[in-house]
Amino acid sequence: MDVIQAIIIGIVQGLTEFLPISSSAHLIFIQELLGVKQADLAFEVFLHFGTLIAVVGYFYKDIVKMIKAIFSSIVDIFRGKFKQGFKEDNFKKLAWMVIIGTIPVGLVGILFNAQVKGMFQTVTIPAIFLLITGILLYTSQRINVGNRNIEKTGIKESIIVGISQALAIIPGLSRSGTTIATGLYLGFDKEFAARFSFLLAIPAILGATLVELEDIGAGLDSNITAYLFGFLAALISGYLAISIVLKLIKEKSLDIFAYYCWIVGVAILIYSLFFM
Repeated sequence: MDVIQAIIIGIVQGLTEFLPISSSAHLIFIQELLGVKQADLAFEVFLHFGTLIAVVGYFYKDIVKMIKAIFSSIVDIFRGKFKQGFKEDNFKKLAWMVIIGTIPVGLVGILFNAQVKGMFQTVTIPAIFLLITGILLYTSQRINVGNRNIEKTGIKESIIVGISQALAIIPGLSRSGTTIATGLYLGFDKEFAARFSFLLAIPAILGATLVELEDIGAGLDSNITAYLFGFLAALISGYLAISIVLKLIKEKSLDIFAYYCWIVGVAILIYSLFFM
């Protein structure tokens, strides 16, 4: 893999990690088109780290407040005021919602890691689930707009959205698309649905990065320049993608991504039937 290929794959990773169009599916597709064998773990770590820095950088003010809120909540436990703090402090509630909402994807990643990896060996499964992502996005834009924000949600909703994130471990089922759509189905207001989806991505991406970090091997030394350019491409495009989604969901709709998922999904299915 050369530097240009690494940059292209990095851009695709960054955009599709946060645009609701499935990063896993697009990485499979773009590597197939570029004639690149499945990326090694070292490169995947760099890409994930790039998208992690992007989302942390975008929401760093919220993240700092959430970290402080977690420590404050721990103190509340010893003071017997945890429930009170959870109800009265929105950042305490948001922090615990993110933590608890992350549990399902962690369990799925541990229990079904081998099965999920098997789904990455073909373009057919990602293409089919990309069509499903389009359906989720399209239907979520046609329900009555909810007005539930952090003050009107809680642990139950975080678990439901967390389960949808766990299901999105399937390639082709967009993580951001699935979690945003689930939030909208639950009556979240549009901005909060997207914001919670992106905050929920942080521990999931961090976990995936740490798991891969253990198995990087010697690949890092052989192609460090390409990896660094891929990292930067993922970081910049990821930050841009978050801005695009938050702007579109607030001012317009996500229909364009539903249409895109359907077009790409059908195109890949046709390609796999006649050219593979």
